[in-house]
Amino acid sequence: MQLKAALAGIGLALFMQSCMQGGTSSDKEAVDYVNTRIGNISHMLMPTYPTVQLPNSMMRVFPTRQDYAVDRLNGLPMMVTNHRRQAGLNLIPYQGDESGIKKGITLSYDREQISPYRYRVYLDELNVAVDYAPSHQSAVYHLTFENSGAPYLLFSCNNIGRFDSEGNVISGFQRLNDKATLYFYAETDVTPVKAGVAGAELEDSNYGTVRGHNPVLALGYPEGTPRVAMRYGVSYISTEQAKKNLEREIAGFEVDPVAKAGRVKWNEALGKIKVKGGTEDEKTVFYTSLYRCFERPVCISEDGKYYSAYDGKVHDDNGRAFYVDDWIWDTYRATHPLRVLIDQELESDVIQSYLLMAEQKGNNWLPTFPEVTGDAHCMNSNHGVAMIIDAYKKGLRGFELEKAYEACKAALESKSLIPWVEIPAGELDVFYKEKGYFPALRPGEAETVKGVHSWEKRQPIAVTLGTAYDHWCLSLIARELGKTEEADYYLRTSYNYRNVFNSETGFFHPKDANGNFIENIDYRISGGPGAREYYDENNAYIYRWDVQHNIGDLISLTGGKQAFIDGLEDMFNTPYGMPRWEFYNTLPDHTGNVGMFSMANEPCLHIPYLYNYAGQPWKTQKRIRTLLDQWFRNDLMGVPGDEDGGGMTAFVVFSQMGFYPVTPGSPTYNIGSPSFPYVKVDLGNGKSFEIKANNASPENKYIQSAKLNGKTLNQAWFGHNELANGGTLELEMGPIANKEWGKETPPPSAESID
Repeated sequence: MQLKAALAGIGLALFMQSCMQGGTSSDKEAVDYVNTRIGNISHMLMPTYPTVQLPNSMMRVFPTRQDYAVDRLNGLPMMVTNHRRQAGLNLIPYQGDESGIKKGITLSYDREQISPYRYRVYLDELNVAVDYAPSHQSAVYHLTFENSGAPYLLFSCNNIGRFDSEGNVISGFQRLNDKATLYFYAETDVTPVKAGVAGAELEDSNYGTVRGHNPVLALGYPEGTPRVAMRYGVSYISTEQAKKNLEREIAGFEVDPVAKAGRVKWNEALGKIKVKGGTEDEKTVFYTSLYRCFERPVCISEDGKYYSAYDGKVHDDNGRAFYVDDWIWDTYRATHPLRVLIDQELESDVIQSYLLMAEQKGNNWLPTFPEVTGDAHCMNSNHGVAMIIDAYKKGLRGFELEKAYEACKAALESKSLIPWVEIPAGELDVFYKEKGYFPALRPGEAETVKGVHSWEKRQPIAVTLGTAYDHWCLSLIARELGKTEEADYYLRTSYNYRNVFNSETGFFHPKDANGNFIENIDYRISGGPGAREYYDENNAYIYRWDVQHNIGDLISLTGGKQAFIDGLEDMFNTPYGMPRWEFYNTLPDHTGNVGMFSMANEPCLHIPYLYNYAGQPWKTQKRIRTLLDQWFRNDLMGVPGDEDGGGMTAFVVFSQMGFYPVTPGSPTYNIGSPSFPYVKVDLGNGKSFEIKANNASPENKYIQSAKLNGKTLNQAWFGHNELANGGTLELEMGPIANKEWGKETPPPSAESID
């Protein structure tokens, strides 16, 4: 009975949120389908956060709390500088005896309502109603105090910082790291009468300064003040620029006009893809997934200037927005290709920003995890090269390809391939160039190479396979530039994955420096925490398919199409072979399991589409629909793993539309199984691409026949050129698989792509 009551309560809450955000389905707009709470409780590692921001905008917040399940906030957020880090600047309302003002106050809350453009919450112990809306680089808070007595506002900072108050103005900064600082400028509609350091007696003044590590400024307002409104701007340049950003965007202290403008912005962004039909849950999952794809990167251009942590200078942006905050290892796969479809100008500006970062760094290494504080350089490989050639192959020309080639080449050649570090190439890189694979340590062998991360290890299979793909991408850029010799060289080295393929087992298998396969490998779990001694975050069953650029050759290596299909089926049906806690204790990123397949991490996203290459597209159709239903749901645990700011949900967007870019760098898309009978993608310049999946439903998931732009289509893929100028993919759907459709002409692989 308790479980039923709890589920009923959750259902009622979601229904009420839906009603408040848009009413019945007939009058809903795209943003009304966004459920910011999907995935807020994680399966293992990082949850999603209910982010409030305008699309790709610098100002963004989400509730500052331990996790979704607790009922206390650590403050009201003023700014989040990274898509998954808590706010460093927080606002804390207080009402009561002044002696209770101190650091570390938490806020009990209820009646929380979160949409992409507005945040409302009730602080039930204080009886304070909170209302908030963001603009691009500014925001406004309303705090309504229902009790009598003097209200207070506390401003806190989670690092070295400073707060200054004078009259109704509060300003200051928070140091993010040794490369970047966040500045803010705020105004309240009521002038404080007291000011000072939290925990000390406040002075009868509206002047105050607090500085140091984790400073907290306390401001007291007149007795009986029912409401305090605060508007504020932020900047990475200066406090003065933060003031300009505020004045440019928000003129008054009212939340409604800012929220209404934000709603319009979100409907414009989400409305670039329109869907019809499907269930309410499917639409909610779709538009929530699309919303996640706008979380980052964020534009940090401020009045034609931007601060770059890559050289510590303020630059003129020359009329082009400068973007930061992207984890390319996650987002090159589907997030960037999605942006190529729906916002070519933004994607061009993003690429241009990354090329500028490479120049500003002084070494011309293309960044891998470009953040506002600099290149975090996480994970392995240099997949920015895939992002660049994919955009170029699909017609984007808003950047210099020669400069891009030099930055990509420098990252692959003069920077080390060692994961998680940014150091010059060394002995392991020399080994890779000579032998064509990254060597693993034998069990018990001590690490002697300086620079190898003590936790992240060498990840030799992940590095070898990832770099082979990067070299293929680099060969395409070289070919475009007429560098035939270099193109041929990198095409040859793109086959380096063959050097670690174990033909006896059909898996990619770590080798030691002597060329011997490591013995006694359990492909499910060997390699220590996260399998990092051999793979990375996922096991060998996932990396078995990590040759995105040359699936045709991988099919040959595994023994032909049927052996390839059998390997996929084996992965989806191989059990843990141990208690689940033991498996996840080693591989916490490998959640969302279907057998040994993991739906929870980006290296897995292309795998369900691989049946298309081996003559059984119907199995791709079945797998895609099943995986979407199993792991991407309209509930608090509706994301199977780390979402990574669009890295995973772009897969959902593509897959629910019915196609997917298996190989970024190849201007092609694999066809899956659309969730909706009708999808229309706005390509810009008055052009659109439509997907008509006649009779599509949860039962009718199999393609019976297809037409592309009015012509019969008997293959499970199509080219970007066939949608770029607008067009229509029309599918006839049914409940029983047509096993003949699409079986004869597989999608292209490296040998057949220029």
